[in-house]
Amino acid sequence: MAKTPTPADEEQGLGEAGAQLSTAPVEAPESGPSGKLPSMGVIGWARWFWRQLTSMRVALILLFLLSLAAIPGSLVPQTSVDSVKVEDWQKAHPTVTPIYEKLQLFHVYSSVWFSAIYILLFISLIGCIVPRTWQFVGQLRGRPPGAPRRLTRLPAYTTWRTETEPEEVLAAARKVLRGKRFRTENAADSVAAEKGYLREAGNLLFHISLIVMLVAFATGQLFKAEGSKLIVEGDGFSNTMSQYDDFKPGTLFDKDNLQPFSFDLNGFDSSYERTGPEKGTPRVFRAHVTYYDGVDGKPRETAIEVNKPLETGGSKVYLQGHGYAPVVTVRDGQGNIAYKGAVASLPVDGKNLTESTILKVPDFHDKDGKTDQIGFQGNFVPTLDLKTGTMMSQFPALDSPALVLTAYHGSLGMDAGLPQSVYKLDTSKMKQFQDKDGKPFADLLRVGDTMKLPNGAGTLKFDAIKTWATFQVSHQPGNGTALAGAVGALLGLAGSLFIQRRRVWVRAVEGEDGRTVVELGGLGRSESAKLPEELGDLALALQPHAMPVPEDPEQGADPDSADPVDPADPADPSEGARA
Repeated sequence: MAKTPTPADEEQGLGEAGAQLSTAPVEAPESGPSGKLPSMGVIGWARWFWRQLTSMRVALILLFLLSLAAIPGSLVPQTSVDSVKVEDWQKAHPTVTPIYEKLQLFHVYSSVWFSAIYILLFISLIGCIVPRTWQFVGQLRGRPPGAPRRLTRLPAYTTWRTETEPEEVLAAARKVLRGKRFRTENAADSVAAEKGYLREAGNLLFHISLIVMLVAFATGQLFKAEGSKLIVEGDGFSNTMSQYDDFKPGTLFDKDNLQPFSFDLNGFDSSYERTGPEKGTPRVFRAHVTYYDGVDGKPRETAIEVNKPLETGGSKVYLQGHGYAPVVTVRDGQGNIAYKGAVASLPVDGKNLTESTILKVPDFHDKDGKTDQIGFQGNFVPTLDLKTGTMMSQFPALDSPALVLTAYHGSLGMDAGLPQSVYKLDTSKMKQFQDKDGKPFADLLRVGDTMKLPNGAGTLKFDAIKTWATFQVSHQPGNGTALAGAVGALLGLAGSLFIQRRRVWVRAVEGEDGRTVVELGGLGRSESAKLPEELGDLALALQPHAMPVPEDPEQGADPDSADPVDPADPADPSEGARA
């Protein structure tokens, strides 16, 4: 549907020639002829609100607000990402924690205010795209408008005279324009042509791609599933809820949608920079696994690295961390094995891998056969150097490993039936073993050493060292759709920036001297240096079919020897020539 020509268009003689160069919706006037706001009822205000919400101005404001709203999510720890870090932050900032909780800053992306901005932006984009799409379809079905009365008023214009008949000039013009991929429309004395529809198509593609990205992000948050698992060398993992150490599902995630797969940790390769300012920085960080797709999948071996996840079962398995697990054998006072296996130790420093070691042995008997519970607590040190006067590791590699432990006996608190972390030891109901001098008991062990508990209570032997690795299993169903939306947005933006919507008219009429007057005019959405250049190229392509002749035939110049008019030359003597 063509827009009504404005008075400015009529003054320039453009009429409908300048209409329909954009699919941007025309905003209705907000005031009457007297300049006063019209009285509006409920429906009127609803329409006004809808026009404001679906305007491009409001869409840009909402997009900016969404960017601002995402900032707290990157500055404040999020419960959905790391609940432990949130608890530590809250303990360190008790004053502002209640304020942050009321503002929902610990779960920004699921907060009411973030969701409101998100939904409003979604509605705004849809309300903006639908009318533009229908207008664009109408333009594609329409034809280029007729030539304005005065082509000389157009921003790009050139003219010359020729001996060729007007009909032949117009036929040649149609052929040249179609060869340049213009869409043409014939009139009595002119040819109208139009090009650059991909500009508006690019605008629509850009906005539709934004909607696709918003839908993809929302789908990813609602149906996502993320979990972590610490696996000791030689152990494995199956993709079931009970296997995860920590699991964070999306709001609409169904646990029955977990795809079956499993993998075993065969070993871990790591090496570190030993000199220079980057001493201790990992150079090799690689987990070797054997994985199985499905319940009856064939075993396949691969390596998982930090930036190279394993993709299986519709999920990605990322390598998150690495550490050591001392292998120990604990015997009670009767000489029976109470525990035998690897004890995963968690790092307490982020560089040299000094690790906290906790071991709980609930089924234990002392030398008299009485039932007791034992707990061991201490540190595993990959590289111990006693000359430094500290029990902290000096390097993350196993250069001089040592295990420093103390022991407690009493109640581990496991009989109450409440869940406990295997990495924390509650000593509130336990007593620390004392040596013969009455001092707290502790011992330093190397691989192969045995720690003897006081009073023949039992022993702990340091057998070997294994490695462990932590993995994050991530299921994000909207990632592929989001990527497609991002690519589409880039393509649409490129089209809207680099393609210009323009129209060209060629008019050929018989002049007073009997010769044909050829006029070319061009109009674009905005002033551009390329439009005069393109009009000049069209004129040069048309001139072999309509050779220019001198303005004054009485000069005796041979028409065949006349130089072609250069439409790009501002000093051209032709009347009104400019391009």
